[in-house]
Amino acid sequence: MNKKKLIREQLDASLQRFSPLLDITAPSKGWIRAIRDALGMTARQLSNRLSASQQSVARIEKEEIAGSVTIKTMRRIADSLDCVFVYGFVPRTSLEDTIGHQATQVATRQFSKASQTMSLENQVLNREENQRVVSDLVNELIRTLPSNLWDKQ
Repeated sequence: MNKKKLIREQLDASLQRFSPLLDITAPSKGWIRAIRDALGMTARQLSNRLSASQQSVARIEKEEIAGSVTIKTMRRIADSLDCVFVYGFVPRTSLEDTIGHQATQVATRQFSKASQTMSLENQVLNREENQRVVSDLVNELIRTLPSNLWDKQ
């Protein structure tokens, strides 16, 4: 097994623990406001804990909803709310599936171009041969992970 595949499989296994998070959506008023409200903490009280102005807290809460708050700020706020800020990427399926899907798209495009040339030369393959060739191309792309695998076509 090649090293990249092993690393990918190990990362996939670690990330699998986070898959239940795929169904969680942020509260409409944002996490900061939702946690603050659940704790019964006012914006003034949070601003005092942060050594910031109440207007800063209001601005930060708006920035969170807009998606423009910084990770550094989120960590600071979370700490002030006795929480841990968690940041990460959770694959919708798996890294292996994502690579397989991309490799299939690339292989299909490559084969389509080649088959056009073959048909001009009267060298047409049957459906089963087409599937085998595409499958072999997909496996080769997955095995080698060429640097252009993710290039926009």
